Amino acid sequence: MVSVVRLNGMIASGARGLNDQSVSGLIERAFTRGRPKAVALVVNSPGGSPAQSSLIAGRIRRIAEEKKLPVTAFVEDLAASGGYYIASAADDIVVDDNSIIGSIGVISASFGFSDAIARIGVERRVHTAGRSKSFLDPFQPEKDEDIARLRHLQEQVHETFIAHVRARRGTRLDESLDLFTGDVWVGRRAVEAGLADAVGHLVPVMKQRYGSKVRFASYGPRRSLLRRFGVELAEQAAAGLEERALRARFGL
Repeated sequence: MVSVVRLNGMIASGARGLNDQSVSGLIERAFTRGRPKAVALVVNSPGGSPAQSSLIAGRIRRIAEEKKLPVTAFVEDLAASGGYYIASAADDIVVDDNSIIGSIGVISASFGFSDAIARIGVERRVHTAGRSKSFLDPFQPEKDEDIARLRHLQEQVHETFIAHVRARRGTRLDESLDLFTGDVWVGRRAVEAGLADAVGHLVPVMKQRYGSKVRFASYGPRRSLLRRFGVELAEQAAAGLEERALRARFGL
């Protein structure tokens, strides 16, 4: 038997998307129920929270090593940024010819409203104890020191991301390429770059490895009855818009 864990959507804390809390039970069951021969991760994510990506990837590695089970990630449309961070937790990565993967970088985006509130006669008042407490306030003009501080934070997260990919992919990476600029690769080009291992699809690949009679047990998130009947429609709609915006960056 092969356990199949579906990891689909934006990575974010809370109820809006993939996070360690929402997938921990799925991952635990996938490795322990029915004595599986292997675990397959089906990844389709534009990324999101670096911390949640790291927590999910770390959980996958810990249990895989404890249970001594091989893990293969199968990328559908997209495994970018945090999505690729999670896919890299697998022992190998299989992509479709049209899968987009990579985006090994860090991004921060926001809006500035200082001119808008000035036009309507609104004065922004901020009082802090600690000179660094107010940081990138969207209602105040952008400050050079705030930008420098943000970039310093981003560089630290980027270094962690790079270290994770290097540790997981090792000598498979094509060191003649600059793989860590935030760029993306498609299908076979990703394999050539060493960011993935093969082009293929879940069922035929697993049957080739474990026999034509191999069974599949699928594990995916379940919604409560209240959520199914629309109690959290507003939050889900907002999350959907945010995820579509993330996917749009990759032409999806």
